[in-house]
Amino acid sequence: MLRDRIEWKWIETFAHTFGLCRIGSGDEVAILSESQSRQLNVHLAELALLSIGARPFHVVLPTPPQSAPVPVKSTGSSHAIAGNRSVIAALSAVPMVVDMTVEGLMHAPETGAIRGAGTRLLYISDEHPEVLERLRSNAELGDRVRQGRQMMIQATEMHVTSAAGTDLRVGMRGAVVGGNLGFVTEPGQMASWPGGICSCFPAHSAVNGTLVLDRGDVNLTFKRYHEAPVTLTIRDDFVTDIAGDGLDAELMREYFAAWDDRNAYGASHVSWGMNHAARWESLAMYDKRDVNGIEARAVAGSLLYSTGANPSANRFSLGHFDLPLRRCSLTIDGQLVIEEGTLRAPLA
Repeated sequence: MLRDRIEWKWIETFAHTFGLCRIGSGDEVAILSESQSRQLNVHLAELALLSIGARPFHVVLPTPPQSAPVPVKSTGSSHAIAGNRSVIAALSAVPMVVDMTVEGLMHAPETGAIRGAGTRLLYISDEHPEVLERLRSNAELGDRVRQGRQMMIQATEMHVTSAAGTDLRVGMRGAVVGGNLGFVTEPGQMASWPGGICSCFPAHSAVNGTLVLDRGDVNLTFKRYHEAPVTLTIRDDFVTDIAGDGLDAELMREYFAAWDDRNAYGASHVSWGMNHAARWESLAMYDKRDVNGIEARAVAGSLLYSTGANPSANRFSLGHFDLPLRRCSLTIDGQLVIEEGTLRAPLA
């Protein structure tokens, strides 16, 4: 287990990321956290902001009671604000929020109002700072993500295939396209650190086909590598069948069913990884408490398929799977972007 101790190198790493966010001397920055946030990271954020002359202040909320029928992990949809208008007003009044809630505000219901006020949001993933240190944000990665995002914006269809049997088509018309740079510079912008993901939230009835989670692919909700193939049949956005004989398929069927919520089966976002510093095997190297799993989502050339909340399709659910796959091929309107798990030019 890694030690929870403040290290100067981690203060410097946080300060580097805040510098990319163009936070400077005198800037007011809200640090949003909750009672179950990783306190080491909260302290590092405060010290790093002070080291560059910023004026941080804390907004700390009690972690809300557990209301779901099963453990809720890796959703990107924090309920810590719980609609509190005073908190929303406070966060909307500053240029920058460092989001250190456990799940993050990426899909939270209050995020639109905060971003709409021009506030930019950086979610620092609930990872041990050693992970963040290895995956320092950098401007070059941000430039490549912007290029990939532009390809998504202009696209009409994404097509994903694999030797394992994946054959999935994603209609891009009406999709909400994002790109996680790992830092934020523009008003209303949102990103998470670690960064390096090009993503889209498809519109209604835009996702169809078959997704095969092969051996070695990852179920990040369970923080587990697949040991046996699982085949998901997807029709008009929704998983309609989960085929597989092993424990992996059984766990997925049970977790999906526990929500008793059709939206939990719906397509959330489809993404690909751009970060060459991210390592596929890293999940095997850490205790589960030390990682949130963004590294696996950002591995260069990986595909990420997610189920659950999709604001662009007006679907909300705490039931969420993040499913990174390797060795897929992906085209955008026929242009090869990933070939059997390897990024191709111009994004490589």
